[in-house]
Amino acid sequence: MNRVGFVYDEVFLNHKPPAWHPDSPDRLINIIVTLKASGIWPSLVPLRPRRATLDDIGRVHTREYIEKIKTFGAGELDPDTYLSEGSLDAALHAAGAVMEAVEQCKKNELSRAFCAVRPPGHHAEAGRGMGFCIFNNIAVGARYARALGYERVFIVDFDAHHGNGTQHIFEEDDTVFYFSTHQHPFYPETGKDMERGKGKGLGFTYNLPIQAGSGDKDYLYVYQNILPGIIHRFKPDIILASAGYDIHVHDPHANIRVSHEGISGIVRSILHSCASCPAVFALEGGYDLPSLCDSVRITLEEMLKG
Repeated sequence: MNRVGFVYDEVFLNHKPPAWHPDSPDRLINIIVTLKASGIWPSLVPLRPRRATLDDIGRVHTREYIEKIKTFGAGELDPDTYLSEGSLDAALHAAGAVMEAVEQCKKNELSRAFCAVRPPGHHAEAGRGMGFCIFNNIAVGARYARALGYERVFIVDFDAHHGNGTQHIFEEDDTVFYFSTHQHPFYPETGKDMERGKGKGLGFTYNLPIQAGSGDKDYLYVYQNILPGIIHRFKPDIILASAGYDIHVHDPHANIRVSHEGISGIVRSILHSCASCPAVFALEGGYDLPSLCDSVRITLEEMLKG
């Protein structure tokens, strides 16, 4: 059985958008309840997230944007994205959670880790928060991985929405590969298949737009037949995954029809595509509580397998 870290802290519950907002603290509360009731909880290695410093965030985001968030207070950052009194601290810990997981992998303390965090991150651009996201957690983790000595970082993003922020942050970087499957056309209207990176990063972005109504067959074809070859050619040292469970058939915020079995197959394919690589998953979307909780449990069950 693999040593799998589970990074969580109640600080993430202090990010409190309006009551109607899909990214509710109940998402994490219910995940924890489900995992403790499932029997796999004792098999996980509990980890506390560190609080990312502003210099850590500055590896990804502009100083102007960081200063804006520091002084913003509470309110509407954009029509989908809100800050409350506890949001800055939660966002710093969310980015720090990925950093902590990456460092534990680098020290060979873990082979895999799951970061149960909020706010999510993959829509956050270098100079702008959007789509529920304040700081780009996976991007901060990827830059930290590079600083720790990982030479090639592979990011897989299976959220139903394209991770525009992650793509744009790394699109001129040939040391970080960004691979995304996402419903298209759909928010944020990026991630077309011809978007392949720029400059020396050309060829290190790979988008696979997925039509509404697609399900297990389409996703498993991609993750079992396309992704492994791309990972093999890139030869990463570590895999980071933006784990968005709004692809589930029961999720109300997308039109993708992946089942529990599909989630299991996607995760298994990611892990098996580079079995020698450490893998860190960070929570992105997923808003139907029962399917979200089951999907996280399924992901951890796959991560625990040898």
